[in-house]
Amino acid sequence: MHRVILSLIVLLTSPLLSSARQTPPERPRVIISTDIGGTDPDDNQSLTHLLMYSDEFDLEGLISSPSFGDGSTSEIFRMIDVYEKDFPVLRSHFKGLMRPRALRRLVKQGRTSEMHPCGFGGPTEGSRHIVKQARRHDKRPLYILVWGCLEDVAQALHDAPDIASKIRVYWIGGPNKKWGVNAYCYIVENFPDLWFIENNTTYRGFIYDSKNKDRFNLGFYDNFIRGAGNLGADFAAYYKGNPKLGDTPSLLYMMDGDPSFPERLSWGGSFSRVSHTPRSVFFGPTTATDTVSICSIIEWHLRGPVCLDVAVDSACLTLDIRGQKWRGYYKGAGLYVIRHSTYYTGTLPYSISSTIDGFPSFSGVITVRNSWPLSPSETDYNVGPNWWTDNYDPGEFSHNYAGARQQLILRNEIMEDWGKRWHTLK
Repeated sequence: MHRVILSLIVLLTSPLLSSARQTPPERPRVIISTDIGGTDPDDNQSLTHLLMYSDEFDLEGLISSPSFGDGSTSEIFRMIDVYEKDFPVLRSHFKGLMRPRALRRLVKQGRTSEMHPCGFGGPTEGSRHIVKQARRHDKRPLYILVWGCLEDVAQALHDAPDIASKIRVYWIGGPNKKWGVNAYCYIVENFPDLWFIENNTTYRGFIYDSKNKDRFNLGFYDNFIRGAGNLGADFAAYYKGNPKLGDTPSLLYMMDGDPSFPERLSWGGSFSRVSHTPRSVFFGPTTATDTVSICSIIEWHLRGPVCLDVAVDSACLTLDIRGQKWRGYYKGAGLYVIRHSTYYTGTLPYSISSTIDGFPSFSGVITVRNSWPLSPSETDYNVGPNWWTDNYDPGEFSHNYAGARQQLILRNEIMEDWGKRWHTLK
């Protein structure tokens, strides 16, 4: 009998069953780095979410970061213009919402292209703004929520290493790790003690179910958004109004509970502390027996002609994998290097070729497993005590994505909360 009562108490107090949002102990300082305006309109949806909840943050920056496409500040300004039309109505319900004029002052242009192989280039308006805000006297840490590549964060850290102890990064990685692999490698190599959440797959639990017609998935637009002001009309342009919202978990994380503790259950996920991030180095073609981890760093270090007339870090190799082409670089003295990361699993065929005369082009396959290695290898990046990633406990998988189960469980509650804000615009 005592065991039954104890089991009931455990169930009733389980964090998965006690999911009501907790107020953060203090308003978090936040900078958003977004690749809005590129090929994926997902960021437009998440920016709409941010604008409608801007009363919950001390927002200090909106940085246009590089993307696979043409992201720029113009799209951020356009979204603020749409928000401005609905602002009087929203502000009558939520007094702390940011004024459009104040938001426009926060918009900064970041890097507009992929980072150099070394991981840094020249400062941008966005990277300078990160440094300025990080150095501003405030006892609260500065959280940087990255919805695209890490280029501007890497540049800021390169230019001002002293800010490493003052910033905290929550990164929606996964595909973005592939697009911005050089900036990621620079950060993990040079700032392993940075406070860093690497959300590679957890966010997948929050993306809508394209086969589910309930009011929180395919029915969300019709049930909550249709007829809800200018923001509602604008929202219809992205995925036909279906709420992908892949970057929104970073916002949700800051809205629920104390963000200082990534291992807690929160609207934005629960993460596992790691001591290393996986990196595999190969010195020639690989076969199906060569296995790497999902979202890990994969490098090919290849020997070829010594080219005195080719500058170091010149792009001169092409990796062709899954129908996509990625650049590799000459490192001097006959060494050529390609870095890659992928969120696809299975045995993947690829080829590597070059425009350099005499370079031995080749093909191979590599096997990507859906796991994070428990034991580090000698080529991994070792990280300090403040690095977290997705929870690879088998019970926390959803649809084969690590850590996504909790996001999926809490999703309806989160969408219901957002739906109430949409309702005020009708």
